[in-house]
Amino acid sequence: MTSTTRSPLSPAAEQTPAPTRSSTPLSLDHVTLEYPDGEGTIKAMDDVSLRVSAGQMVALVGPSGSGKSSLLAVAATLVRPTSGTVIIDGQNATGLKDRELTTLRRDKVGIIFQQPNLLASLTALEQLVISDHLRGKSLKTARSKAAELLDVVGLASSANKRPHQLSGGQRQRVNIARALMGDPTVLLVDEPTAALDHERSTAIVRLLRRVTDEFQVATVMVTHDTEFVPLTDAVATMRDGRLSAPVPTHS
Repeated sequence: MTSTTRSPLSPAAEQTPAPTRSSTPLSLDHVTLEYPDGEGTIKAMDDVSLRVSAGQMVALVGPSGSGKSSLLAVAATLVRPTSGTVIIDGQNATGLKDRELTTLRRDKVGIIFQQPNLLASLTALEQLVISDHLRGKSLKTARSKAAELLDVVGLASSANKRPHQLSGGQRQRVNIARALMGDPTVLLVDEPTAALDHERSTAIVRLLRRVTDEFQVATVMVTHDTEFVPLTDAVATMRDGRLSAPVPTHS
């Protein structure tokens, strides 16, 4: 799938040429992840390879304990693999120092956790602003970008509401907008519908489909809800630490 560079969100960013983005923002090549277990080891990931193109959405399915969470953690550079290579937007993350990994993750990877974990004292807008301000952006730029992203996820009218004033689906929308604040090339999503009813779950997955297309991110979504698989481009199954090759969901 061909990468398309999207227009920057902030007026200030429009004056600076957008950086070149890889057509395959996420690549895992022969990745193995082992944990000590008594006198032996457990392979949470066993020779896993996965490539996700810009604008592609891959559903990751499989039973509990199969290695799905480990794959997300390695792809997010939160956990270093025992062997193999992780490439984020053309940059080999495998040999980077911890500080360099933190910068790569901050600038290139958006993570959407199962629980939004929003700060109770902050409004929806402030949840986004603080994440961008920590990246060194000015408050004015961060507020403008946050307002636009809340509009993208359908929460423009709820910008000044705090988490207790939002529904579960709305909190997850804030979570998605917050993950997009860093202008990531990779979006990693862990069971986004686990705490939602069917109607809100459908709306959230459709929103993830839309932002994958609009922002041209490489999205991996862990899900147990196989009914949402048709909204993705491909499905891969994790079992006993091994990953099947992604199968297209559309002919």
